[in-house]
Amino acid sequence: MSKKVVLISGGAGFLGSHLCDWFIDHGFKVIAVDNLITGALRNVAHLKKNKDFKFMKQDVSKPFKVSGPVHYVMHFASPASPVDYMKHPIATMLVGSYGTHNLLEIARIKKAVFFMASTSEVYGDPLIHPQKESHWGNVNPIGPRSIYDEAKRYAEAATFAYKRLYKMDVKVVRIFNTYGPRMQIKDGRVVPNFIDQILNDQPLTVYGTGKQTRSFCYVDDLVDGITKLLLSKMTGPVNIGNPKEFTILEFAELIRKKYNPKAKIVYQPLPQDDPKQRRPDISLARKELGWEPKVPLEDGITRTMKWFARNR
Repeated sequence: MSKKVVLISGGAGFLGSHLCDWFIDHGFKVIAVDNLITGALRNVAHLKKNKDFKFMKQDVSKPFKVSGPVHYVMHFASPASPVDYMKHPIATMLVGSYGTHNLLEIARIKKAVFFMASTSEVYGDPLIHPQKESHWGNVNPIGPRSIYDEAKRYAEAATFAYKRLYKMDVKVVRIFNTYGPRMQIKDGRVVPNFIDQILNDQPLTVYGTGKQTRSFCYVDDLVDGITKLLLSKMTGPVNIGNPKEFTILEFAELIRKKYNPKAKIVYQPLPQDDPKQRRPDISLARKELGWEPKVPLEDGITRTMKWFARNR
C-alpha cells in the first residue's frame, strides 16, 4: 500500500518539527510547509535526505497548491510566543484567518482530514478553573494578546464552518503550555526564559507576584495526544496539556533548587491581560483518547536543559 501523506504547516517550528519526526517514524510521507518567520530549517535538517520528507518554503496566508494526494492537513503555522506574535501582529492575524482558509481549501479539495492546532489562549483569563472545553472564554478582543487569541478563536470558527458546510472531517486541539527541545531560547515564555537565565548565571525573572499558575506539558506527551486525536473519530475541541498546576514562583523555586541554589529571583510588572490561572481539564482526552501526560516535570526540564546546553 502507498504511504499516506500529511501536510504540516509550521513544519519547521517547535511543535511542527516534532510532528514531522513522529509521522516519518510511523511510515507516513510528510510535506512540511513553513515561511521560517519563527521556524528554523535546523529543526528539520536531519530529515532533509529522507525520501519521505519534503520541505516547502511558503507563507500559507497566501494561496498555494500541492501536487499529488494529501490525506491529512495539519495547521500548526503561527507565531506562538508573546515575543513573536507581538513582533509579527499582522502575520499572526493573517495566518489564523487567510492561512486557515487556504489550508481548509486544500483539505476540502484533497478530501483530507483537517487538523487545527488551537490554544488554551482561547480561554483568555478564564472564568472557570480548571478549563473545560465547554468554557467560551474571557478574552479582551482589543488587548495586546488579542492578535493571537482572536486569530485562534477565528480559526476554530472557520474550521467548524467548513465542517458544517462541506461535511469535512475536522479535528481541533487546544494546546496548553508545552516545552521541550527546539524551543527558541528567546521565546519569551517561562520555561525557556528560566533556562536561558540559568545557563547565563542570571537572576530568574518572575512577573507580578508569581502567584499566577501554569501547567507544563513535555513535547513528547503533547505529540502523543495530538496524534491520538488525529487518528480517532473525535472532532473536538479537545484540551491537551498537563493538569498538574504550579505557581510561577513555585516553578522558579524548583528551577533554582535543582540548577543554581544561589540564583536570585527578581520581580517585574505583570504584562497586560496575562492569565491568572491556566490549567486544563483533560477528562475528555482521558475518556475518549486514553491519553494523559507521562513525563514528570523534572525529567522534562532536565531533557530540555541538556538540549539547550548543547545547542546554545
